[in-house]
Amino acid sequence: MSQPHAVAGTATDAQACSYRTVVAGLATGQLLAWAILYYGFASLVLPMMRELGWAKATLMGAFTVALLVWSLANVAVGAAIDRGHGRAVLSGGALLGALGCACWAMAREPWMLYAAMVLVGAAAAMSLYDPAFAVLTKRYPTRYRQAITWLTLVGGFASTLSFPAVAALVHALGWRATLFVLAAVLALVVAPLCAWVLRGTATPAPTPPAALPGLRHASAQVERPPPSVSLHAALRTPAFWQLGAAFTLLAFIGPGLWAHMMPALQAKGLSELQALSVLVWIGPAQVLGRFAYAWVGRGLALHRLGMLVTVAMPLALLLLALGDGLFSAWLFAAVFGLANGLTTIVRGSLLPLHFGHAHIGRIGGAMATLALSAQAAAPLAIAGMLLLAGGYVQVLLLLAVLGGVGAVVFARVSSGTS
Repeated sequence: MSQPHAVAGTATDAQACSYRTVVAGLATGQLLAWAILYYGFASLVLPMMRELGWAKATLMGAFTVALLVWSLANVAVGAAIDRGHGRAVLSGGALLGALGCACWAMAREPWMLYAAMVLVGAAAAMSLYDPAFAVLTKRYPTRYRQAITWLTLVGGFASTLSFPAVAALVHALGWRATLFVLAAVLALVVAPLCAWVLRGTATPAPTPPAALPGLRHASAQVERPPPSVSLHAALRTPAFWQLGAAFTLLAFIGPGLWAHMMPALQAKGLSELQALSVLVWIGPAQVLGRFAYAWVGRGLALHRLGMLVTVAMPLALLLLALGDGLFSAWLFAAVFGLANGLTTIVRGSLLPLHFGHAHIGRIGGAMATLALSAQAAAPLAIAGMLLLAGGYVQVLLLLAVLGGVGAVVFARVSSGTS
């Protein structure tokens, strides 16, 4: 651990944590919060169905409620962070998530589950990525990109942690007791960890410090953010809506396609085992893309990285739609995973370069609201496209066209035509 004077964002008081400690603590919190609040639901659906006897649509509707609440709460959460309450937001979100998990564990009727999902959705808005990005951007205005990269890199392992851990807990304890354990992790680990690492205040060092291990390019330049604009002013700029359209289309295509991935792969003639062999590569590809960016890609301009991501997504869909055989499906998984993994870094890092830092909580929250709304609507919308188009190949081609539109819109921003 470097001494405080050698680290950007050194504390202005003796009790505040160093840059490395803050980033490591928040990254750990993101890993656990994502594993519980987002990925935990998928691991609990089947044991809940077996015990409760509810229709799958009833259970999936509860998760949709969580996503909608998450999207609606983003701007209010961002406003609280802009007013200096980032520590309370992140630690309070973990506590609210613990309450939501406890209520979820006690659900005996659908309305009780849906009420619990309201709490879980609000907790997600206060805990997952965007609020942490905003806090780090404000706390370390010259090094937030490096911090965001580390958060997404560690957070990328959330599904890897969640599925086996929750499955083991369910096998040993049952799904209700498992939720109480998850609530305890949020309340006793994540909440105090966020509160501890964000105590005190920090200010950027006057000169670029040494980078964290593996991020040697990060300190090559000190970013000078543009003058900050309010959310109201940002909404009047073409750049906001062009970025919003590009990221919303990516959110619609990427996470939205997950619900249809298995039948889409089987429609290409793959067996269930072969389809699973494709799916297991998407998560590692996401993490590998973030690793590559962290270690060797820091010199790449953000707009150029964003252009690569927005082009890679429709390319992946074309590989799956037009390809034949297992190899083309594996290639799809690699490109799709890389694009998904880097999208979060691009969105979190690019907004401050366009709109400054002072109101980044509100602006990032508004952008996340657009993306999450599309993500919540995507599974049903893609199902409707399937009925109209007649097959998954046609749906994949339509999604590739949408992805191409997103790339064109993003190119207008990166080329300075906004």
